Amino acid sequence: MGLSQDNVFRKLFRIANYGLEFILVRLYNKSFQSSKDISAKFHWLYYYSPARTWSNTRWMGYRTMKCPLDLWVYQEILYEIKPDIVIETGTNEGGGAYYLASVLDVIGKGQVIGVDIEKVENRPTHERVTYLQGSSTSNDIVHNISEMIEPGQVVLVILDSDHNMPHVLKEMKIYSQFVTTGSYMIVEDSNINGHPIMPNWGYGPFEAIHEFLRQNDSFRIDKDREKFYLSFNPDGYLKKIS
Repeated sequence: MGLSQDNVFRKLFRIANYGLEFILVRLYNKSFQSSKDISAKFHWLYYYSPARTWSNTRWMGYRTMKCPLDLWVYQEILYEIKPDIVIETGTNEGGGAYYLASVLDVIGKGQVIGVDIEKVENRPTHERVTYLQGSSTSNDIVHNISEMIEPGQVVLVILDSDHNMPHVLKEMKIYSQFVTTGSYMIVEDSNINGHPIMPNWGYGPFEAIHEFLRQNDSFRIDKDREKFYLSFNPDGYLKKIS
């Protein structure tokens, strides 16, 4: 699978933890059910019904495993900034990359670079999509991506690989350098670790975002991109301002 033994055990632990938490939340989260935070309640309901919602969301037949409200915001961003390059880490089955490429088709420009540590069979093919296999933080992958970006090109980054805080923070430090001023670095799944779902996950993307911003003043959180109330990426739409 291209994973170290440590990564395999960590992945199995995350799966077991997710399953346990799913059961506990379903059975015992009565206090949250009585919450007056309607958007958080709907977020909880949506996330914990994956078979009918985010795990069953497809673009042109390919599973995306993303919230459609975020995908709508993505197309708005793509149309506004008209990127030459979109980098997506954790591309998984490729449905998200295919969606991005389809929007770029309508715009008439742009290429998608999808990165994943695993090789997944039957990913969608598209002339605007290039898949790279390897760790998003490895020197080889970063070098290959840098070679694919030409001077003056507009670059957008979407981070969706390992959701542990150290890895996300490392990704942010690396890929923030590719993002052009006025464009975005989107950090996905910052809703975990209690923001508002999966409170037992541990430090993840949300915490990485705020640690990154403490160290870097070139980006700001664009809360306007969360206009639909439900977003899998709270505080995760980061606009590069300088």
